[in-house]
Amino acid sequence: MNIQLSDHFNYKKLLRYTLPSIAMMIFTSVYGVVDGFFVSNFVGKTPFAAVNFIYPFLMILGSVGFMFGAGGSALVSKTMGEGDKEKANRQFSLLVYATILVGVLLAAIGIVSIRRVAILLGAEGAMIEDCVVYGRIILFALPAFMLQFEFQSFFSTAEKPQLGLYVTIAAGVTNMVLDAVFIAVFRWGVIGAAAATALSQVVGGVLPLFYFARKNSSSLQLGKTKFDGRALWQTSFNGFSELVSNISSAVVGMVYNAQLMKYAGENGVAAYGVLMYVSFIFFAAYIGYSIGTAPVVGYHYGAENQRELKNVFRKSLVIIMCFSVVMVLLSLGLSYPLAKLYVGYDQELVDLTVRAFTIFSFGFLFSGFGIYSSSFFTALNNGLISAIISFLRTLVFQVGAILLLPLWFDVDGIWYSIIVAEVLSTIVSVVCLFAFQKKYQY
Repeated sequence: MNIQLSDHFNYKKLLRYTLPSIAMMIFTSVYGVVDGFFVSNFVGKTPFAAVNFIYPFLMILGSVGFMFGAGGSALVSKTMGEGDKEKANRQFSLLVYATILVGVLLAAIGIVSIRRVAILLGAEGAMIEDCVVYGRIILFALPAFMLQFEFQSFFSTAEKPQLGLYVTIAAGVTNMVLDAVFIAVFRWGVIGAAAATALSQVVGGVLPLFYFARKNSSSLQLGKTKFDGRALWQTSFNGFSELVSNISSAVVGMVYNAQLMKYAGENGVAAYGVLMYVSFIFFAAYIGYSIGTAPVVGYHYGAENQRELKNVFRKSLVIIMCFSVVMVLLSLGLSYPLAKLYVGYDQELVDLTVRAFTIFSFGFLFSGFGIYSSSFFTALNNGLISAIISFLRTLVFQVGAILLLPLWFDVDGIWYSIIVAEVLSTIVSVVCLFAFQKKYQY
């Protein structure tokens, strides 16, 4: 049975509609984890640290696609809720074409500046060359990477979340297979890892482009459009919170790496690399659920259906709380097996990683609430409040904690920082949700 945005959602239907988006985001994270596994075990600790060192910069550029996707999804779903399908398709087409153009420009800038960025971030010796080689190859696929991010949001808006999952699986399988071939068989090292990732991003970005460009059974169709500065501004402003979140996360990653180099050396950066890959998977569940519900919220907001808006919001809070408890238990239980899987060749590094996991895990208990709250306000087309929550959660609170807590708790203070930041973010989210409840009637 096909679920439509206009439906009434009970728990079962809500989970069925969002499950493809959750699986899509988790799978995207999993193939990133596989990428890290091959680099760490077949190339070495220094290249593994180098990939983790430059990856935040690449994510900053790619996250522009997330901005167009999240902000555009909110705008387009609201337009659909208002009953103007033709206008919704024009807005959708404009945003896709704009993403391609911006992607080409950012790729050119990134390729030219990648060496300076690596040095500025603190890479030294052999790490610099590994950062440059990996980064430049990935940047050639940046427009496709941005489209992949964008379409992850638009598949739910098009009422075809399952197709988004299929595309992500295709991209993920491409990356995993090519990782094995390029790194384990051909021994191409960092070049092989970058090539595998770049080609998988091409699959993830180009396949949806072909789907929406032809006649299809979804609610969206790529076609003729016209320049609409207001739509671009609304999308950028509304999706700015997702851009802020991704950029801030990348900046936080850079600060983590700098602090870990100071307090724990290369081992600290490698241990954080393992945490980063695994946290991608857990955060992906929250992000996937938020992506899946955002078009539903946007549609009913546009249709002025406050009763269903309230229904979806309250059920979502219960689901997020259940996710949070499960994730803490999973992360605690998997800390040692995952540390052995990634860095089992170095017992000191295994011990450091397990210790980091044990502390870091409790942050998952609170992180989902901030992620969902920010996405919820984006879906309501309130980009300002969404951006404030994201900015405080991912930049102000985390960076402040990362810089201050090690002064008292040494390396452990770096791991404690995520818990402190997520607790403060939850408090801010609760205040914002109460403050705007009367306005939006959720």
